[in-house]
Amino acid sequence: MAFLRSGSREPEPKGELSSPPGAKKRLFIGLALATSCCFCLLLLLGWVVPMVGFGNIHPVLPYLTGVLLLLAIGIIAVGTIGLVVHVHTGKPFLGSQRFRALSIRFFLPVMELMGRIGGISPEEVRRSFIKVNNEMVQTEPLRYPPQKILILLPHCIQRSTCTVRLSYDVTHCQRCGRCPVGGLLDLRDAYGVHLAVATGGTIARRIVVEKRPAFILAVACERDLSSGIQDTYPLPVFGLLNERPNGPCFDTQVSLPMVEAALRRFIDPAALPAESLGCLRRPGRCPGPHQGK
Repeated sequence: MAFLRSGSREPEPKGELSSPPGAKKRLFIGLALATSCCFCLLLLLGWVVPMVGFGNIHPVLPYLTGVLLLLAIGIIAVGTIGLVVHVHTGKPFLGSQRFRALSIRFFLPVMELMGRIGGISPEEVRRSFIKVNNEMVQTEPLRYPPQKILILLPHCIQRSTCTVRLSYDVTHCQRCGRCPVGGLLDLRDAYGVHLAVATGGTIARRIVVEKRPAFILAVACERDLSSGIQDTYPLPVFGLLNERPNGPCFDTQVSLPMVEAALRRFIDPAALPAESLGCLRRPGRCPGPHQGK
């Protein structure tokens, strides 16, 4: 199981922290380039079509419009090139971090549409998007105090047969060990971060407004993660895909070592109390409240 059981933890995962299973960066790069070309062609078309009409108003107007549209095309081209190089190399290029909004707010919906045309499922496009987003978030040098970090969970991570409602107050969890919530609460207590369960996008946005975090570690499916990243931008979100052994939205799981590895990556050690600093130095060895029972 991916969650804690009576005092034991899985070893810290090896490999790439930011990789959802099956995610491919080259898919994002290809779709981003294709989307950028489509936007540029549309802008050119928007200049050529009304050129005659604008000339009737004033002879200079078509050229002025052309300059503005070429400037927009240049911005899109430079932003896309910087984004692609950043994604490929893992290092910022041509101010690519400023153009992250370009992919988050505008490119993703068009990329999903182009993916459908090319026979690529939306889930595959979203996994690629989440992978790229995570890598770009990791290139930021910032670390955050634990009280400014929010772990946001979907309601389906709670066991379906549980009679306790956690969407209003996650501390009602009895930490019985039958679902990952108890282990996640252990991590919350060990590192001093916030943790909440959301039943949908509206509740998630309300939680973000109430907690006012500086950084979100979100666990969800491809659809909810990608939409959450879009909704909360420019707030940095690191996304972890949940595991769905029983199908979507039913008794889902999450790897606690992966959650802890993400916390250790983004927490500011200088802001941790002494007992939590010990957890940071010895990952996977901090007992939770229900361990040892």
